[in-house]
Amino acid sequence: MSRVVYDRSVLALYLAHRGELVNYASAIVGDRARAEDVVQEAWLRLGAASAAHPLDEPVGFLYRIVRNLAVDGRRRLTRERAVVVGSEPTAPEFDTRADDYPSPESETASRQELRLLNEALAELPERTRRAVEMHRFGGFKLREIAAELGISITVAHEIVAQGIAHCRRRVRPAATP
Repeated sequence: MSRVVYDRSVLALYLAHRGELVNYASAIVGDRARAEDVVQEAWLRLGAASAAHPLDEPVGFLYRIVRNLAVDGRRRLTRERAVVVGSEPTAPEFDTRADDYPSPESETASRQELRLLNEALAELPERTRRAVEMHRFGGFKLREIAAELGISITVAHEIVAQGIAHCRRRVRPAATP
């Protein structure tokens, strides 16, 4: 397991915004203890990301990490509750929350889309795949992608656009002309 060395400025940034981040995450997840866990995980991810490359907007990046982790945690909890509540149809929460959960058909469709997306990404040339992943999943700006890959911003834009177009064609073939 690799060890990440945290920069003092990253630690100072985290400590300066920690309380606000916990409040922000708490509003999403609905529980202060889980919000604390989310913010701690975000801190670890911020440290790893900042060690990999300099961040232009570290506060915004940190908030984005917190939001994504909080939303993912809330979705996971919702799915877990659906399983528990769904096994006891007489539970009072069953009727009031049943419409909040995706149907088995939509979950299957989502899994299918995710599988197709992973296949589409695997079909891309390495540089294009990395650029798309950095842009869409990592939140990197085109200039950051260009610097990381040693290409111009224009080329970064082109390969990201081509990669996204390829993925769209593969995931939703009927939706593209």
